[in-house]
Amino acid sequence: PPTEEPPTETFSAPSKPKLYYTRPPPRDDLPQIQKRWPFILAFAALGVSGWAAFLLVAMNQERLSSSVVRQILQTAREDKELHAALGDAIRFEPTWYLNGDPWISGSINLPQGNVDVSFRLKGHRGSGTLYFTSIRKAKGEAFTPLRFRVICDDGSVINI
Repeated sequence: PPTEEPPTETFSAPSKPKLYYTRPPPRDDLPQIQKRWPFILAFAALGVSGWAAFLLVAMNQERLSSSVVRQILQTAREDKELHAALGDAIRFEPTWYLNGDPWISGSINLPQGNVDVSFRLKGHRGSGTLYFTSIRKAKGEAFTPLRFRVICDDGSVINI
């Protein structure tokens, strides 16, 4: 056996790690990555606007198919003064953006007792806008019409 001890070597800091391979030289001609957030924002805006348009059309179809609007139109068709102003075949005036259906403005809230709608009417002589407002003061009572008139395009006002 050896009688002398091997020399002891001490280090003051850890050793620097060595590279496994040589690093390639940097290149400046790499393509820029396009930002994706404008496309995401555009598709989100398109989705929200499509949802809002669907919601508006669905609510308009609900108002159009309600019994209140059908009864208002039937009452307007039976009015003699309105026949004299608009002519026969009184009907909804179609709109191009709803594929021939009319646009019903306003709201129909039967549980709360409020009906406030307006829409365009058309006959063979002329056309006009029908306004109908009705309220119910308490539950169980009948609705009280406050406004039921047609303002024709020529400016004449017909109270039904």
